Amino acid sequence: MEITLAITGASGAVYAQRLLHHLSIDPAVSRINLISSSAGMRVILEELKLETLNFRTLPETLLGSPCEKIALLNNNDIGARVASGSSPVEAMVIVPCSMGTMGSIAHGVSRDLIQRAADVTLKERRRLILVTRDSPLNLVHIENMRLLTLAGALIFPACLAFYPNPQSLGEAIDQFVFRIMASLGLSPAGMYRWSGKF
Repeated sequence: MEITLAITGASGAVYAQRLLHHLSIDPAVSRINLISSSAGMRVILEELKLETLNFRTLPETLLGSPCEKIALLNNNDIGARVASGSSPVEAMVIVPCSMGTMGSIAHGVSRDLIQRAADVTLKERRRLILVTRDSPLNLVHIENMRLLTLAGALIFPACLAFYPNPQSLGEAIDQFVFRIMASLGLSPAGMYRWSGKF
């Protein structure tokens, strides 16, 4: 499976970091197209408490080591392979997804590679997951979510679950990431599955 992972300028860089980690070790994932907006890079720098951040070494910085599965794409390169429906990308996740990015995609605006790749994903009827984080939501946000849902996207608010009784924040984040992976059609080994009480 080939997946595009995009990072935009909303809070929640740790979600992108953990999703990239789990995708990189999943044998069902053959390639990860990694894209970050400049605002996404800033959030990564600030939230992960990094002293410096170089675009060229973004995958190694997020994972701690190189990964051959990852293809780093420049968000300004509107001619990258993921900008075409002929590219064999099966799914795309934007995590975290800013409200600005969501609004652009909802209205068919393609100012950069992230927006164009999302538009391509929708037009090809492939899986598009937007991990939104802002709250509270205004009516514009809700309307954009409605439009994207009608277009085939999955709106996936960054809400941690506590019914698995996570023992740490990291464990709760990983369980959330596993839910994203399951929505992509993957089967992460560590995912908690509710079995019912009776």
